Amino acid sequence: MPSEFQPWLDWIDGEYDQMLSNTIALAEINSGSFNSHGVNQVGELISDLFEPLQAERKLLQLSPYKRLNQQGEIEEIALGNAITLSKRTDAPLQVFLCGHLDTVFAKDHPFQKVTWLDRETINGPGVTDLKGGLMVMLKALQAFERSPWSEQIGWKILFNPDEEIGSPGSAPLINELAKEVDLGLIYEPSLPDGNLAGARKGSGNFAVLVRGRSAHTGREHHLGRNAIRAMCDFISALDNLNGKREGVTFNPGTISGGTSTNAVPDRCVAHFNIRIEHPEDEVWCMEQIQPLLDEIDLRDGIHIELHGGFGRKPKVLTPENLKLFELTRECGMELGTYLSWHATGGCCDGNNLASAGIPNIDTLGVKGGKIHSNDEYLNVKSLTERAKLSALLLMKLATSDTQWLIQRRLSRNSPDNHKDNHHA
Repeated sequence: MPSEFQPWLDWIDGEYDQMLSNTIALAEINSGSFNSHGVNQVGELISDLFEPLQAERKLLQLSPYKRLNQQGEIEEIALGNAITLSKRTDAPLQVFLCGHLDTVFAKDHPFQKVTWLDRETINGPGVTDLKGGLMVMLKALQAFERSPWSEQIGWKILFNPDEEIGSPGSAPLINELAKEVDLGLIYEPSLPDGNLAGARKGSGNFAVLVRGRSAHTGREHHLGRNAIRAMCDFISALDNLNGKREGVTFNPGTISGGTSTNAVPDRCVAHFNIRIEHPEDEVWCMEQIQPLLDEIDLRDGIHIELHGGFGRKPKVLTPENLKLFELTRECGMELGTYLSWHATGGCCDGNNLASAGIPNIDTLGVKGGKIHSNDEYLNVKSLTERAKLSALLLMKLATSDTQWLIQRRLSRNSPDNHKDNHHA
């Protein structure tokens, strides 16, 4: 390991106890995406923990999340606040860091406490996705700020409250911040073996509403038009699209309708997800879905509506992204760890950043597994290990030739490029 970086990496070792205790404290505040109060509590604690970095802080209120409820009505749900921190906006290299405040565990979910599984493993809601990652980000930045190379890099952080539901409110913030940065570091958990996610699938979340006609099951069944039956036909046809195009999957997720068994149901709502590998897959998917909708809608007394869309584009690796991966792998080797990257069907804010043209590593967080389940666990030793990886990466970026990154930003923001984009 290069001796010039060693003192600041060694400093991280002494921060382990604090990193662990803060991870546990954050995880035991319920921050389900729709628990805006809990998400904001996490945001307040994070703001306090990041205060020593002396960055400019902004609290941003997001637009409400809109979704089709089981009654077939569009409802609005308040989201927690987003937080941005920024420092040295005039430095040569600009880095975007991101970590989310929310989890998938609702306020009334039984999984609320952290427990020890063994001497090196804890189990708890969000310990890996993503509370531990927030502590990795913090200590990596603190180590970097203590180093003599900190003036070479400016940074912007986004703590968003809605990543687990697709970042519907914070995606515009990511796009806006992307205009001002050269690369991104995102603190989603690593793959369970410690390796990194490479290419990622894109994702679309959709809702379908079918309206039929209610009638008494016994007296006038023939006058009814069964919305559940129509929805089942649509869902069956949708599911049959699986296997028709490589890398594209359709997953019916929920279905709800009817009020009792003695009434023909006049309403049914379903939600489904689509994963795609290539941007052009979006067009193919909609070309397949539209005839299915048309067939249902032609039925007597039946009407079907499609809501939603593709919120995250596929993350396709660019040459710049591969170069950034290689630099990260070099850092891992110097720390005694061999890192590789692998394509995954999951998606995150790394997709959003990549679609904005920013190369990024989006799995710099902790090692753990079984995320989004009651069995979510964190390898606690990875807190300091992963903080060292990010700190070393920042120091190498600060001491290396990064014109290949900076020139991309200058090119993106040039008047000629804006003119070309406008005419396009």
